[in-house]
Amino acid sequence: MTDTAGFFIIEPSYMNKNQSALYTLITIFFFWGFIAASNGIFIPFCKVHFHLSQFQSQLVDLTFYGGYFIGSLVLFLFYRFAGVDLLNKIGYKKGIVYGLLISASGAFSIIPAINSGSFYFILCSFFLVALGFSLQQTASQPYVIALGTPETGAQRLNLAGGVNSLGTTLGPILVSYFLFGSITNPNPGDTSIGAIKELYLIVASVFIIMAVFFTLSKLPFVQNTEPIEPGAGALKFPQLTLGMIAIFIYVGVEVTIQSNMGALLRLPQFGGYDEKSISPFISLYWGSLMIGRWTGAMSVFNLRGISKIVALVVVPFIAFAVVLYVNYLHGSDAEKLLPYSICIVLMIATMFLAEDNQEKALVAFSVLGLAAMGVGLLTTGETALFAFISGGLACSVLWPCIFSVALMGLGKYASQGSAFLIMMILGGAIIPPLQGLLADATDIHSSYIITILCFAYLAFYGYRVKGILRKQGIMSIESKGGAH
Repeated sequence: MTDTAGFFIIEPSYMNKNQSALYTLITIFFFWGFIAASNGIFIPFCKVHFHLSQFQSQLVDLTFYGGYFIGSLVLFLFYRFAGVDLLNKIGYKKGIVYGLLISASGAFSIIPAINSGSFYFILCSFFLVALGFSLQQTASQPYVIALGTPETGAQRLNLAGGVNSLGTTLGPILVSYFLFGSITNPNPGDTSIGAIKELYLIVASVFIIMAVFFTLSKLPFVQNTEPIEPGAGALKFPQLTLGMIAIFIYVGVEVTIQSNMGALLRLPQFGGYDEKSISPFISLYWGSLMIGRWTGAMSVFNLRGISKIVALVVVPFIAFAVVLYVNYLHGSDAEKLLPYSICIVLMIATMFLAEDNQEKALVAFSVLGLAAMGVGLLTTGETALFAFISGGLACSVLWPCIFSVALMGLGKYASQGSAFLIMMILGGAIIPPLQGLLADATDIHSSYIITILCFAYLAFYGYRVKGILRKQGIMSIESKGGAH
């Protein structure tokens, strides 16, 4: 076995096959996005079928976030009290397989849960699915980074994130068609119990198929054979501890921009839209994540010169066209989203400024988010609306950048660090309610000041982590191609 940049141990026979291994690995990212999208349809079904209040229906999401947190916490406690880094011991590949099997058991249990008529049984099933997701993500994120140099890990995570966003974009279409026979304005009250059970039977079967696929696939075996000393472990690395806060804030700001946007759009100065009319803007926000990730993933394909420049300009507009087409299929007026092209041009310029350097990208896109939120707060109407939505473009590449730099230099503590970072997804359950409290105390428009604070910390982290890594003798490698 050989050591890759002091980061992981990879069997040498696979060192030349990492590109194909990467393509195999990122298939799982698509299914995460697909399942997350199906939750958006399952929640309204639960509200109607179980006669729930709005708060009770949101317990599905709370359970999902809680599953991520608890799953990562269990891995840490196992290390803390048993002295064994469980994920590193079994290897990342087996970690993904076991995670898929746990999620499959949760998806299968949704069927008897629906039959029982118990909403709390449903929540337990979703908790199992999320526990499996937690293990899958904890294993797969550093696994993607391991399939190459740590310095270019963010580009590979961008590719994986772009595939995830594609799943999130296509998920509502496929699920709506399966459940309702239509993709235009589905009514959750029209969903049959039989169709829901069939859906989750298929979902569980897909998890099983993916587990078999990963078991049989010739992915490199990744682990670290060095003994891990008792004590602070991964927490002794400042790039990780500050990165944990960054992930918490990143997930929080990504979710809160969208979660509170419905209330913002109801204001007269923002168009006075009703609930049926806001979906194109919410779709554009999540589509912005796909636009940015597709663009950020271009570096994985080793393009050079004019071909790279053309790709960086054309790909984001291809992704934008996909978002517009999805809105068209849903019966929405996609034409009113066309002025958003200006925001995409600004994102492309930011990509070029980042120059294939994940630390520069972290700072540049955080500053882009700061600027966008500032414009949104200081203006109203279409300008402010598109500025807030462009927060999705700013967020698009931040997850891979934070995750990659936070794990740089951790070596044998990488899997433990990954568990800590996944734990911080909890920010998505904390920051949106905080903005809601601020909105109750002031107004919904002014409450977006919280997004300014979030992007400010992310910019600070990007600046600070550069010095931390230099002090540890870790240098980022910029592409010879120049532009990102």
